[in-house]
Amino acid sequence: MLIERIYDEDLAQASYFIGCQAKGEALVVDPRRDIAVYQDLAAANGMKIVAVTETHIHADFLSGTRELAAATGATAYVSGEGGADWQYGFEAERLNDNDEIVLGNITVKALHTPGHTPEHLSFLITDGAFADKPGYLLSGDFVFSGDLGRPDLLDEAAGGVDTRFAGAKQLFASLRDKFLTLPDHVQVHPGHGAGSACGKALGAIPSSTVGYERLYAWWGPYLAANDEQGFIDELLDGQPDAHAYFARMKRENREGPAVMGERAPLAELNTADVAADLAADKVIFVDTRPNNEVHEGTVARSLNIPAGKSTASFGAWVVNPETDKNPLVLLAPSQTAAQEMWDHLVRVGIDNVAGYVSGVEGLPASTPKLIQPEELEGFDAAMVLDVRNRTEHAAGNIPGSYQLSGGRVMWHLDELPTEGTIVSYCQSGVRNSVAASALRRAGYDVVELDGSYAAWAARKKAPETVPAS
Repeated sequence: MLIERIYDEDLAQASYFIGCQAKGEALVVDPRRDIAVYQDLAAANGMKIVAVTETHIHADFLSGTRELAAATGATAYVSGEGGADWQYGFEAERLNDNDEIVLGNITVKALHTPGHTPEHLSFLITDGAFADKPGYLLSGDFVFSGDLGRPDLLDEAAGGVDTRFAGAKQLFASLRDKFLTLPDHVQVHPGHGAGSACGKALGAIPSSTVGYERLYAWWGPYLAANDEQGFIDELLDGQPDAHAYFARMKRENREGPAVMGERAPLAELNTADVAADLAADKVIFVDTRPNNEVHEGTVARSLNIPAGKSTASFGAWVVNPETDKNPLVLLAPSQTAAQEMWDHLVRVGIDNVAGYVSGVEGLPASTPKLIQPEELEGFDAAMVLDVRNRTEHAAGNIPGSYQLSGGRVMWHLDELPTEGTIVSYCQSGVRNSVAASALRRAGYDVVELDGSYAAWAARKKAPETVPAS
């Protein structure tokens, strides 16, 4: 048996390639929409992808189940659990508790493990060529390394009202009745790692075991004492802000993400043509450089979505494909770099990219306004806006600042002043640059705190300078 973990550092998301060498068949679980990695794995191992499935209706990324099934002819499987309100809206085989997918010697059994979502499935895997008992659990957003999937996302991102309490009860029951009935040796392969907003304390290690989590995870003592209320209180306390784009992901994943098919390589665009399109408001320019370079000068009304680890997340903060109908133009040093960034963007449903340019010369210029920490106290700001998470704000903030996380700010413009200058900050300046660029594009007068909270806090801690006598 072959198990390969495909990990996306951007979204801290794991998908899995399960293959039977004897029969040359493979199953992919929780794929992303840029599917070449799975096709390449299949080709490298002489396998055919015959099945694609997912653990639940995802909120943080757009599923590639339909994309991969369409490209390979594989059978798509989705959960049939959760009741009428949680049924998928596209054609696929339904899996219920204890249903199986068989790949040669491998048996993949679906376990209904609700809590994070009502329809959630985990997959228990038996390698029949080696043992007659299961040895692996793909736990999705049910059990992470050292943590659990949060049950409050339906309230935070899908319009639910107090569903978190029922979800927390379901998680307690799923742990007691499903997870803790498994042998301690069963390896646990979760759907997310550290950095994901799908839990509050996810570990960075890629896998665990049932026995290790039973002994050392924070929830173990609550289950051992059958303390359901203590478990619920601890689980719901201190969950991070949910990004507003999660609501779109939930909706699109339930209805069925659009199948893109094979994408043509992005073309390098003529700068003069891009300048004309910008003047006519026909495109959205994306400056992909780090914030310190953007602060030296950028393109007027551009969005700052830095290329690298968090491209998909930051992109979904500031681009809403349901309302932003103009295509994106990416700043990228090469076609390869532009294509890689586009791969990240399609993972959150940002598909409409016209092409790229390799420089900004000849495009309308603008320099973001900055304010130094020492200037802030006397500055006449309509609002000092903290775009960090609420847990960060609670741990320390600039007095009088208003907290609205970067992943939510563009969906809550009604909370911002319509006149005057907004001074914005995050921890170091990266998230702030992303959010501030979107606010400027929306017409707000925004000044970024140079160095953000870290610089402000460092200045406050610095000893007073005593003039020499």
